[in-house]
Amino acid sequence: MAEAGPRTTVNVHAAKTHLSKLMDRAHAGEEIILAKAGVPYAKLVPYSAPVKQPRQPGRLKHLLGGISREEVMAPCFTDEELGAIENADIFPPPA
Repeated sequence: MAEAGPRTTVNVHAAKTHLSKLMDRAHAGEEIILAKAGVPYAKLVPYSAPVKQPRQPGRLKHLLGGISREEVMAPCFTDEELGAIENADIFPPPA
């Protein structure tokens, strides 16, 4: 485990006044504890981007249960329904 830098407790009023400086100190490794009336409330720490997990194709295939490939790939419309959709007039009739 890495050693933490020095620790400083700062009340909210002082933190509002010196936020930019406190951010720089936290970024440099110092642990800044923000307190309200002397009671610790929060810790100011440097931001670290979350580690993105690599893709794993097929990792959710168990959610399909017993559905076959043919059922998944089956058409959603009958030939008659497709014909009606393809031949439909897209413009409303004149008023």
